[in-house]
Amino acid sequence: MRTHRGDQRGTAEGFASTHALRLEGVSKIYGHAGHEVRALDNVSVRIPRSTFTAIMGPSGSGKSCLLRCAAGLDTPTSGSSWIGDARLDRLDEKQLTRLRRQRVGFVFQSFNLIPALSVWDNVTLPLRLAGTRHDRTWVTDVLHRVGLGDRADHRPAQLSGGQQQRVAIARALVTRPDVVLGDEPTGSLDTIMARQTLDLLRTCVDETGQTVVMVTHDPVAASFADTVLFLVDGCFVGRTDAPTADGVAERMTRLGAWA
Repeated sequence: MRTHRGDQRGTAEGFASTHALRLEGVSKIYGHAGHEVRALDNVSVRIPRSTFTAIMGPSGSGKSCLLRCAAGLDTPTSGSSWIGDARLDRLDEKQLTRLRRQRVGFVFQSFNLIPALSVWDNVTLPLRLAGTRHDRTWVTDVLHRVGLGDRADHRPAQLSGGQQQRVAIARALVTRPDVVLGDEPTGSLDTIMARQTLDLLRTCVDETGQTVVMVTHDPVAASFADTVLFLVDGCFVGRTDAPTADGVAERMTRLGAWA
């Protein structure tokens, strides 16, 4: 399944200009002969820039594996993936690490903040790891954008769970990445904090042109996206544009073992 089927431009330059992320014929097999697990099965997808895409499916359907292959954290058994104009299987590990630091933002269910560092230092950590001098005006703008302009000197323990997730989102945005990947980013938050986090991700797309791809099990979370892609047994089996929570929930009842 491919997003935006109407775009048929075939050059790498054309894809790079319109797509933040692309997978073509990606399969991922774990284990050895006789004991193989096919986590992804010939998956193709193109994610346009400045869009919000949710990926849903039953447990074990390959959602997190898809994100890892898309980010170059895992190597596909076959097929290829791109971030912008960069084809990941043609990069060595050093080049992949550099690309992830500069062009991919990550937001996980666990916030992965360093307790001893301030909000400011946690947010600017990717820039320091990449050896990039940070623009104080830009970092300040990002902190204000996530509602933490007055919390720059606080430590994570001084923040609520929702505020800590906002720090993680600011850290994901500070490098101006091509794409922000979220793996159950609201999974550990209560409903109020989860909605605030989703509102923020939606704002990142609508107001600053970010591209967000989010794995979730929650139909309400998925309803914040432009498009929901459904994954079952390592294959895309459907999509919903302009999703509603009720529509996504009903579609989930007709996937895989629940069909």
